[in-house]
Amino acid sequence: MVDTTLVDVPLKAINFGTILSAILILILAYLITRVIAYLLTWLSERAGEYRITVKMVIPLLKFSIYGIAIYYILGSILHLSSTQLIAFSGLLGAAIGFGLKDLFADVIGGLIITLEKPYQIGDKIKIGGYYGEVSDIGIRATRLITPDDNLVSAPNYLIFTQAVASVSAGSPEMMVVIDLFIDPDSDAELGLKILKEAVVTSKYVYISKKRPFTVLLEDFPFYRRLRAKAYVYDLRYEFEFKSEVTRRTWKEFAKRGIKAPELPIMGEQESRV
Repeated sequence: MVDTTLVDVPLKAINFGTILSAILILILAYLITRVIAYLLTWLSERAGEYRITVKMVIPLLKFSIYGIAIYYILGSILHLSSTQLIAFSGLLGAAIGFGLKDLFADVIGGLIITLEKPYQIGDKIKIGGYYGEVSDIGIRATRLITPDDNLVSAPNYLIFTQAVASVSAGSPEMMVVIDLFIDPDSDAELGLKILKEAVVTSKYVYISKKRPFTVLLEDFPFYRRLRAKAYVYDLRYEFEFKSEVTRRTWKEFAKRGIKAPELPIMGEQESRV
């Protein structure tokens, strides 16, 4: 005998009004979660040693509110009976347990990314060992275009397991860090002046009160590091900006007698701040 428990849903009741009601309930759930998240975040900053504990409540409440909203839609709007609701929950749990848990995690991850916006389409991010521009945020995966022009699909569940760094955070401007290494006997002050001039005169740079630039000097045993931090007006010019400033700076260094370190620089990545 065929089990018709879920087949007997009154489809005639699913009309425009039903769909509109469901959408309004989901919007209300979204607004409630936003208000609760804002209030709990405000409270957590005043909770002292319990700050992390308070913030941990936020995702739990969000999932609870959305769960209640979906339950209400299924029960009160679609008029599923208790038996049908139990059967639906059982089938969903079985599907997750029998191999769809990764798919479910991807879908939930996509929902979190869409609502929380740790990154957006057009941002440059680092996630799962990959770096690139976000070209699409799908239901199951986030697609990145890497500097090598490769299209990478990063599963959305990585948002739960990996640290995600958005270097542009929804803005077209983006900070670029340029490191140059010179011999310790070279004139560092002159080097800083040359690097600064190359940065501020670049056709890609964007400088304002909100987007300042800086040049830094740090001494190491066998070399000195000159570091420039500045914004490009369009994140897609990240590498063009870095290449132009580096080329022009070293060209001027050669004219002024500023040399590169004689010994190879080991562990340069560890020296980054």
